[in-house]
This record gives sequence, C-alpha cells and structure tokens, in this order.
Amino acid sequence: MKTSDFDYHLPAELIAQIPTEPRDQSRLMVLRRGDGSIEHRRFQEIIDYFESGDTIVFNNSRVIPARIMGQKRDSQIKVEVLLLRRLDNNVWETLVRPGKRVKPGTEIKIAGAAQDGVVEINAEVLEQGEGGIRTIRFSDDSLLERFGQIPLPPYITAPLADAERYQTIYARINGSVAAPTAGLHFTSRLINALREKGIQLAFVTMHIGLDTFRPVRVEDPSRHRIHKEYGKLTLEAAATINETMERGKKVVAVGTITVRLLEAAAKSGIVEPFAGWVDLFILPGYEFRVTDVMVTNFHLPRSTLLMLVSAFGGRDFILRAYEQARDLNYGFYSFGDAMLIL
Repeated sequence: MKTSDFDYHLPAELIAQIPTEPRDQSRLMVLRRGDGSIEHRRFQEIIDYFESGDTIVFNNSRVIPARIMGQKRDSQIKVEVLLLRRLDNNVWETLVRPGKRVKPGTEIKIAGAAQDGVVEINAEVLEQGEGGIRTIRFSDDSLLERFGQIPLPPYITAPLADAERYQTIYARINGSVAAPTAGLHFTSRLINALREKGIQLAFVTMHIGLDTFRPVRVEDPSRHRIHKEYGKLTLEAAATINETMERGKKVVAVGTITVRLLEAAAKSGIVEPFAGWVDLFILPGYEFRVTDVMVTNFHLPRSTLLMLVSAFGGRDFILRAYEQARDLNYGFYSFGDAMLIL
C-alpha cells in the first residue's frame, strides 16, 4: 500500500466555495458496500436509509476563532498565530507565520479594543517545531476569542458572510480549529424528523486540528505520524451506542473524526466512556468494531481522511465513486456535497 494509491485529480472549479442553502439541500451520494451500487439523492432524503432504533453519532465540537493577528513586541513585524491545540492552561501548539523570525523567547503582543479600553495579551514562544509550529504561552487564553477569526481552509477563497455557517447546528463545546464538515448538512428540521422516526441521537466531542486534513508526505502511509486530537465520549453516549449494537441496529457515525473516536473507545466489543487524546490512524485492513454506516464529505487526495474512508468502503469502490462524483460535478471538500456509505 502506497500513499499514491489514494491520489486523484480534481478540477479546481469543483472545490465548493460557498455552502449550499438550505444545508440539507446538498447532494448525497449513497454507496452500498454490499452490491457496489451507487445512488444519487438530496441530503434531506438520508432519513430514508435509517430505521427506528438506529443511533446516529454526532461530534458536537465547536470551531473556535483560532486565527489571531499580533506583532512582535518592540518591533513593527506583524505575526499571524493559528491555534492548533491546547496543551495546558494558557499553553497552545500553534502555527506561526512568518515563522523564521519567531524563535523561542520571542514575545508577541496581541491587542484589541474593548468596552473598558484596549485589552492586551502577551504571548511568549516556548518551543520551536518544524514548518512554523511553535509552542506558545499566553498571559490569558480566555481572552483570545475577542481577537480571533474563524479559520477557513486555504482552498476556500470566497469570503464567508456568516461565520456560523462553518459550524454545525448542534456545535456546543469549543475546541476545534476546523469544522466537522460531515455535520454541516444537518438542519433542525432534519434532526426533528430523525427523532420522530425513532432514530436515537448520541453526541460525542472530538476537537479537530488542522493536521488531520494535511496530505500524507511519505510514500509509505504507515510511517506517517498522525497528530493527536482530544476526544470525550460520555457514559450516557456509550450506553446508547452499546444498546444499539446489542439490538442489532445500526450505529451511524457522522464524520471520519467521529469514527476515530468511536473506534478508539471500543474495547472487547463494547464502547467505553472515554476522555483523552486520540491518535488512531485507520488504514485499509482495519477491522471496524463499532461503525456500521458512515456519513462523510469528499476528501483531499493523499489525506488520512481518504485513507480512512477507503478502509471502510474499499479503496477501489471509493475511488470509483470519486470519479463519478467528479463527472457529475459534485462539490468537494468542506462546503461540498456528502456521501453515505452503507
């Protein structure tokens, strides 16, 4: 297995720049692993594929305003700090641009207007990693939301009129720097319809870091180091999922990140409450213990997400579906269309 086995060509015009409105009117490609068939629907029709007693698992992590502008103290050099993940109280792993001039010991001033005057945060660079990665201690990270912006992926170049459109409607727990995009298609109307049909909803939390979306650079994917992301699965959610499995009903994971958390929490055939860092890297050959059905978007080539989806649906089947999606002008990536893998 090589990283190049998960490569494909995508015309730039198929990278969705704006979200579909209403959310549940995006297109839905339905893949049946049993017979290799493919159907084309609208997302609101996804309810037709679920039965009373099935459980859909959602990631309720909320995207934080992680892109912050500052300047080096005692200079005019502007610095962009992108929060990646919280390591400790006031300590974050970040991506700094430009990184060459920001070395350990550098102090960065982050200032902004507030009702009671100018608020200022001091940031000190503690450690230097590769590719602009810096560990930074902030004087008070609880104030960062005042100055930050929601970070959109670099392939989205169109301005976003409403920042809430890059959040799921059920986002509750702050912590992600990128949206769990498979959930962007769900509306309140659809959620209510699912409940009325007797479908159970379970909510877990896994905060998404940008490294999840980066292409794998090594040709042997087993040598790729996937970055840890913090996840939490409650006793209540575990009980709901386990009861669903015991009754022989389907466990539906919304998003690849949710899949990783579910599988990491599964031991001895059951899902256990979980709180901690997840570094599970799912490649073809992996035996799924919990996930029966997956809802996902169309992912970047050579990415760990495409590898996970290929592990679930079969590489050849997934790449054939991607070719068909390209031929039929589906929208790709964060604001693109969706896929249901049965």
